Amino acid sequence: MRRRPAIRLICALVFGATLAVAALAANRAPQTVGGARLIGVFHWQEPANWFGGFSGLELAEDGASMVVLGDRATLLRAGIQRHNGEISGVDITSTHRLRSSRGTYLSDRIVDSEGLAIGADGTLYISFEGISRVAHYQTGADRARVLPRPKAFRKLPWNKALEALAIDRHGWLYTLPERALDADGNIPVWRWDGENWQTAFALPSRNGYYPVGADFGPDGRFYLLERDLSLFGFRSRLRRWEISPFSAESEQVLFESGAGEHDNLEGLSIWRDPSGELRATMVSDDNFRSIQKTELVEYHLPD
Repeated sequence: MRRRPAIRLICALVFGATLAVAALAANRAPQTVGGARLIGVFHWQEPANWFGGFSGLELAEDGASMVVLGDRATLLRAGIQRHNGEISGVDITSTHRLRSSRGTYLSDRIVDSEGLAIGADGTLYISFEGISRVAHYQTGADRARVLPRPKAFRKLPWNKALEALAIDRHGWLYTLPERALDADGNIPVWRWDGENWQTAFALPSRNGYYPVGADFGPDGRFYLLERDLSLFGFRSRLRRWEISPFSAESEQVLFESGAGEHDNLEGLSIWRDPSGELRATMVSDDNFRSIQKTELVEYHLPD
């Protein structure tokens, strides 16, 4: 019985040491891209004790504002300042603590909010990693309406469940787990059509990366942000596919960052800038650790 606290302590020390090495490596890691071009990195700081842990992100069509989701059930809206096309400042306009279906603030085992998608009418959908589920919020201030939970969700591993969420032009939701491959070793993707969940397709799992964020771009393609962690820091990868009703085709790797080049990127939003170019904007989860950073990272993407 006494071994468990010791094991937890050792794991915490190893993880902390890994993140420390990642922080030291952040400014000298090489960059590998597959057609994408880095625009800029903004180090976002706020004094509030709830600030950090960001895992979901949606930008407005013009890139001038955003909705950001924290993994401790905090939702905020903010304006984005830009200089020569790069993010130069963020102005928070509102914050909300998410509520359960009973109207109480989320806490303990049901608090781990990860994926964010916004419908055409502005309503919010949020996926959760602890007790795996997707909830609908009319606004950030009202109570949740939890969508039905299929058996596949109930079998997902704790804290490695519904990490990413995206919505297509039909209003259908797509969600996928962080670490729960199917029998063929692929990443299962489930789709909600407004009435039922079903398996939409599966994506190939490659080279030790795990899904952390997803979005449908204005081009209609499905984008997946993935993460890997080594002793030399976090690595990020962005892939995309053409989507048909039950398949994902024409896979493209858009970029792979060097170890430690960016922090722990988790939230993803794809949009077009005023010049018509595709952009990927990403936000990092600092895990509420002083050795990590909250970053907003942007890339130009090839069409």
